[in-house]
Amino acid sequence: MSDRRARIGVFGGTFDPVHVGHLVAAVNARHDVGLDRVLLVVANSPWQKTGRRSITPAEDRFAVVSAAVEGVDGLEASRLEIDRGGTSYTVETLQALRDATPGAELYLIVGSDLAGEMSTWDRIDQASSMATLVVVSRAGGRGGGTAPPGWKVLDVGIPALEISSTDLRARVANGRPLDYLVPSPALRCIRERGLYAGS
Repeated sequence: MSDRRARIGVFGGTFDPVHVGHLVAAVNARHDVGLDRVLLVVANSPWQKTGRRSITPAEDRFAVVSAAVEGVDGLEASRLEIDRGGTSYTVETLQALRDATPGAELYLIVGSDLAGEMSTWDRIDQASSMATLVVVSRAGGRGGGTAPPGWKVLDVGIPALEISSTDLRARVANGRPLDYLVPSPALRCIRERGLYAGS
């Protein structure tokens, strides 16, 4: 019997809505880093976006993410931040996962565009002591920022997919299709809940 420590990927976001680019990043990070599972942690109240735009209720976003990852080996939707309530901070999520899964190795997955912004995150130095940073970069994409000092960093490359949640919300509002941009089960969930039509 192996005594290898569990390796858990933590991929947080607003996911408003989740799309195939998110899943491509998650499955490639899992494969390249050898993670046992990747948690797509749905933000309850993302501090970076609160007050800047209307955000879809967390329960709706979680339902869409759950639909998107259903049946996808190694990917799980997580409502950890929703259940905690209040403003979502990565450092608190990492601490909660450390408490819940003692001995597990945590890997924080971020896009290369976010890596350079991490110095503005709350208690980032504390977070760096709890996880290895996995920076996901699109092939041929413009270079992202550099992670703040103190992190152990792994790089993962993925195919270039120019998809944004902002554009997807606009597409729904304008009556344009989301087919093949959003996983089919997630798209059904969006339609069933009537999300984004009034965006």
